[in-house]
Amino acid sequence: MSTGTRTIQRPPSPSAVVAVPEPAPVLTTSRKRRVAIAVFVLLANLVQMISNGATVAGGFQIGRDLGVRDVRLSNWVAASYPLTQGSFVLVSGRLGSVYGHKKILLFGGAWFSAWSLLNIACRSFLSFNIARGFTGMGGALILPNAVAMIGITFPPGRSRNFCLGIFGAAAPIGGYLGAVLAGIFTRFTPWWGLFLFLGLLAFVVFTVLWKLLPPEKPVDADGKIDWIGAALGTAGLILFNFTWNQAPAAGWSNPYQIGILVGSISTLALFAAWELRSSAPIMPLSIWKAPSFLPLMLSVLMSFMSFGIMLWYMVAWVQLVRSWSTPFLFFGVFAAWWASWLVPRVPVQYILAIGLLSVAISNILIATMPAEQTYWAQVFPATILMSFCPDLVFTAAQIIASNAVGRAQQGVAASLIGVLLLYGNSIGLGFAGTIEMQVDKANKHRVLGYRSALWFGCGIALFALVLDLVFVRMEKDDREGWDDDEDYGEEDRAMASGVELQG
Repeated sequence: MSTGTRTIQRPPSPSAVVAVPEPAPVLTTSRKRRVAIAVFVLLANLVQMISNGATVAGGFQIGRDLGVRDVRLSNWVAASYPLTQGSFVLVSGRLGSVYGHKKILLFGGAWFSAWSLLNIACRSFLSFNIARGFTGMGGALILPNAVAMIGITFPPGRSRNFCLGIFGAAAPIGGYLGAVLAGIFTRFTPWWGLFLFLGLLAFVVFTVLWKLLPPEKPVDADGKIDWIGAALGTAGLILFNFTWNQAPAAGWSNPYQIGILVGSISTLALFAAWELRSSAPIMPLSIWKAPSFLPLMLSVLMSFMSFGIMLWYMVAWVQLVRSWSTPFLFFGVFAAWWASWLVPRVPVQYILAIGLLSVAISNILIATMPAEQTYWAQVFPATILMSFCPDLVFTAAQIIASNAVGRAQQGVAASLIGVLLLYGNSIGLGFAGTIEMQVDKANKHRVLGYRSALWFGCGIALFALVLDLVFVRMEKDDREGWDDDEDYGEEDRAMASGVELQG
């Protein structure tokens, strides 16, 4: 058998054998080089997570440096990046399937680096957030295509679960490093020094990755991209998110807020109708046919919304009320490994339940603490518990979604989880900020507004927990390797253009 192919039995004829090209990173590179590729793919995700974490921790200081007087507007510093990242990630995985995950990953890295460097030229709050929005588009191209390369390179089993677990650990590590870097750069340099560093760091990481990655054949090179569906879906998500994140400052009494909200819902409805009729939908309906998949994804979305609320208002509380630096811990690294270990041993609904319960309790701990209190009483245990949410949920959801589709749809599965993660964090801030605004307007009490937002975060986490335990039924996934139908399915027929039959 040749180096670049593997021989499998082709059903239904026992005598017909098909030579199907293996994804290039598996067989055409040395083990040492594959390890290096995996390391830098993981670093690629870490870089954009650092960028996201830095603006959460440094959002209030950056807002002040840019002349923001109403601190409620500072949520845009944290929300503008995941707004576009969570919206454009919808089509990013499909772009990788058609044009090559390697090409889209590297293009996303170049775009991310360029806009991070352009961010240093911004001197107004509006231009800053516009640049951050464009940077988020680069992050959207990075996330699902990095996941897809892992999903294509490693078949279902321990290796894939381990890599996805480490991939998920980028969220807490990136959040921690982003907070540290935000503190260092906003204290000792102008705010733009942070983005100069991030742009140069991304340039180095993606340049090395460009040198390491072998030639790639797109898994669906002859496939089509539903540009109309992509435009409708992306526009609807952006408009809906913008409306809610602008509401804390603009209020719902402004007619344009209502107009944008109605327009966003109408656009999303058109997107759903179009996808039902599209011959090449951005989000294939087949991905939703797995048992319990819809309630699972709803639970995942609400878990990320709750986590984003918890993180932002903990930062707001300790920085604006107590004047502390932001506390972050490394417990999420353990949670990411633990999730990958649990998947083949425990049904996914229980892994998700642990993550939902942890973030619900974290919201309760922060919502019920006095305005002034020692760090160790409630903030410390809340930071430990909250770190289990994104990694348990992301890793479990990503593994299940990745295993639910064939190799040609790994980008689509990664895009779906990316939308839930990034968009959930951003839209959660919009909902919570609206609640905070209304409470603050009625009571003129900042801490009470924080408490109300945190109770909302707790409520949606508990609702998702009930949804998960009642409706989600997915057995533990203990597979090792591709199934026969995955090895030679419709996706692989499209991928393998030069099929050689041996009788």
